[in-house]
Amino acid sequence: MPGPVRYLEDMTAGETIEVGSYTVSEEEILDFARRYDPQPFHLDAEAGKTTHFGGLVASGWHTAGIMMRMMVDEILSPETSLGSPGIDELRWLKPVRPGDTLRLRFTTLEVRRSRSRPEMGTVRQRMEVLNQYDEVVMSMLGIGMVRARTLPEGGSP
Repeated sequence: MPGPVRYLEDMTAGETIEVGSYTVSEEEILDFARRYDPQPFHLDAEAGKTTHFGGLVASGWHTAGIMMRMMVDEILSPETSLGSPGIDELRWLKPVRPGDTLRLRFTTLEVRRSRSRPEMGTVRQRMEVLNQYDEVVMSMLGIGMVRARTLPEGGSP
């Protein structure tokens, strides 16, 4: 289900939204690892025990994919989201293990209308993925492009 329709003018620096509840299964950790990140600690609990992780852990890229899904389902609007030119920072802070339940905390840092394309703007945000113990397991500083409702002069975009 897509997020609420929110235009650039509806976003405010300092606003924080928490969404999602997603429990990560061992099966999906293994499937993702086999397909995209086949390192031993993502593929085999026994191999993971011989590492500093002490067991099977999800790929950080898998965690990023889960975060993206929560963002698309509960924050972004198909009517106003215009993609992203990239991210400034991505950190994997704690391992994600089978059975962990994740949620997303999304904090708006800056909202800026584009001078060259006033029908849109950029939103800088901090995304944090938290586990069931309220530990931040992943953080990211991102930039989203968002459609504006009106032009600065008050006309429609």
